[in-house]
Amino acid sequence: MAKKRKIETKSSIVISISLILLTIFLVFFILKPVQSTKQEKQIIRVAHNQSSDHPTHIGMEAFEEYIEKHLGDKYDVQLFPSELLGTQTNMVQLTQTRAIDITVASNSILETFNPQFQIFNLPYLFESPTVYHAVMNDSEIVDPIFNATEEAGFITKAWLDAGTRNFYVKNGSIEEPKDLKGKKIRVQESPTNVRMMQLLGGSATPMGFGDVYTAIQSGVIDGAENNELALTENGHGDIVKDYSYTLHQMIPDEVIVSTSLLDELPEEDKEVFEKGFEIMEKTQHEVWAIKVEEAKERAENEMQVKFSYPEISPFKKAVLPLHEEILHANPSFQKIYDQIQNKALEIDGEENGNE
Repeated sequence: MAKKRKIETKSSIVISISLILLTIFLVFFILKPVQSTKQEKQIIRVAHNQSSDHPTHIGMEAFEEYIEKHLGDKYDVQLFPSELLGTQTNMVQLTQTRAIDITVASNSILETFNPQFQIFNLPYLFESPTVYHAVMNDSEIVDPIFNATEEAGFITKAWLDAGTRNFYVKNGSIEEPKDLKGKKIRVQESPTNVRMMQLLGGSATPMGFGDVYTAIQSGVIDGAENNELALTENGHGDIVKDYSYTLHQMIPDEVIVSTSLLDELPEEDKEVFEKGFEIMEKTQHEVWAIKVEEAKERAENEMQVKFSYPEISPFKKAVLPLHEEILHANPSFQKIYDQIQNKALEIDGEENGNE
């Protein structure tokens, strides 16, 4: 009888072990494939160096909203403002390696990947903001430049308005080129900008934008050349009380995208992303115009900054030799340069025809 109970106990153990093994088999060989087929969202990392209330970030938010509205089951767009993922140079490098998918690059940085970006740095290249926008929206002119960085691992999919660059100094105003003589002016690091300041009689001092406030305040530099948002967003209006509309440069920022990301997107998703970039660009431009007006009003009324409008022709005359120097050194720029001049003539003709 005892022997029979022993056999039954053994059989129970064998059955239990068999059930355990069967359960393990079901979990690992049947359920596991079901779990692996569950699609996880792909993270799209978007980074830039501006604050979360800057037009650039607001444009990025519009992009995020559009992509997730139409492809939210597949993509999770994550925004990283305020240099959270590094400086602009760092973020461009991270986009090359696909650690970041999308970032904003200054025109000066992109010069190192394609020298033709340099042409946008030319002072008084554009006759007016109208011409500036018309040129940057003309794919025949800009696409060959924007797509020429493909071998570096990224291309430009949108351009962002950075307004007009104008001079301001801590003491005094800039009414004529002679007012810049001997003054140390912060510029973006670029041979074009250094040469421009030399022709205007000033001393170019390249440095990071984040260091400008302290440098002006302490007297390391006398002033800078930026758009109006620098007065309010970065507090320059606290220490500088005269802003001169010399309108000497209109330089875009570029939204660069990893070619690795673009190559792996299904065709139907690419169409959504293309539309997203258009919305990002349009939103940024619209918000930029609003923010500039708000910055001017605040700078004038709260910071007591005076806005002056000097005669532009003396400044333009002083720097025009730089056009000839750049074109002589880079004959391949001539076609783009001529296209821009023709666009200006075309717009001028349209405007005169409507009068």
